[in-house]
Amino acid sequence: MLTPKQEAFCIHYRETGNASEAYRRSYNADEMNSNSINRKAKELLDNGKIAARLSEMGAITMKRHQLTVDDLLAELEEARLAALGAETPQSAAAVGATMGKAKLLGMDKQIIDHMSSDGSMKPASPIYKIISK
Repeated sequence: MLTPKQEAFCIHYRETGNASEAYRRSYNADEMNSNSINRKAKELLDNGKIAARLSEMGAITMKRHQLTVDDLLAELEEARLAALGAETPQSAAAVGATMGKAKLLGMDKQIIDHMSSDGSMKPASPIYKIISK
C-alpha cells in the first residue's frame, strides 16, 4: 500500500509525465535543490510498488479512452443526420458535423502556394502557368 504522498506522486506523474514535477507537487520540496528533487523522483520511479501503481493507472486510463476515430465518425454522422432530419433542418449543425469528420480524417488542410519576390518559388498551380505566359 502506498502512502498518501506516494499516491499523490503517481497521480501527478500521470498528469504531467514529469517525475521531478510530480515530486515537487507531492512532497514539500520548496527548500530542495533540483538535483535532490531529480534523485528523489528517480528513487520513487524505481520503487516497485509505485511502478505497479503507475502501470495500474495506465491500464485504467487506456480502458477509459478506448475511443476510436470510427466511433467519433459514427457519432458525427449521427449528429449530421439528426440536424438534417430535424423538423426545421439545422444546416449549420450539419455542416459543423461534416467539418468535424473532415478534421478527424485530416481533410481540412489548406494548401497555400507562395511565390518569392524573385520568382524562384513559383506555385505549382496550372493557373499560374496560364497567367505567367
